[in-house]
Amino acid sequence: MDKKDIIEFFDRRASSWDAELIRNDEVISIILDNGGIKNGVKVLDVACGTGVLIPDYLEREVESVTGIDISPEMIAIAKAKFKQDNVSFICGDVETAELPCDFDCCMVYNAFPHFPDPARLIAVLAAHLKVGGRLSIAHGMSRAMIDRHHEGSASKVSRGLMSETQLKALMEKHFDVDIVISYAKMYQVSGIKR
Repeated sequence: MDKKDIIEFFDRRASSWDAELIRNDEVISIILDNGGIKNGVKVLDVACGTGVLIPDYLEREVESVTGIDISPEMIAIAKAKFKQDNVSFICGDVETAELPCDFDCCMVYNAFPHFPDPARLIAVLAAHLKVGGRLSIAHGMSRAMIDRHHEGSASKVSRGLMSETQLKALMEKHFDVDIVISYAKMYQVSGIKR
């Protein structure tokens, strides 16, 4: 995968992203609960897109949200939608960007297959979390559905979603993984930084 192709792919889709969004509030609530998203935490939302989870974070009264995305068009839409003082956005590659602080929670929602080097991504995210902070990699659908969703035009900018046991093994280098879920409605692996 070439990051330039990823940027172009998501820039082209940004204007219609929100209109095409399929949301399962029950699943998102479970994902956020498992991700430690609660009152007073500082959240890093990786590959935040147009900010689809920002209202959920704000409803849970987080201290702050920093959304980062490699697509300038996605970030432009997110910035236009959310003007709150405790919400900020960075257009850049999370693997190389300078981020403002250590976070309590890091969420990678519906984006993990678009990162070419999962082990590197996890190591970078671990470095941005406080000890005791939580990383959560989640999807609001099954592995099989994600893989089907990424066939065709997205195949050039994504890879198959690894099994939850493979992801757990990768994360265990940096995290105590205590949540491993994979079934028809969702996929989530989450752990606490040692």
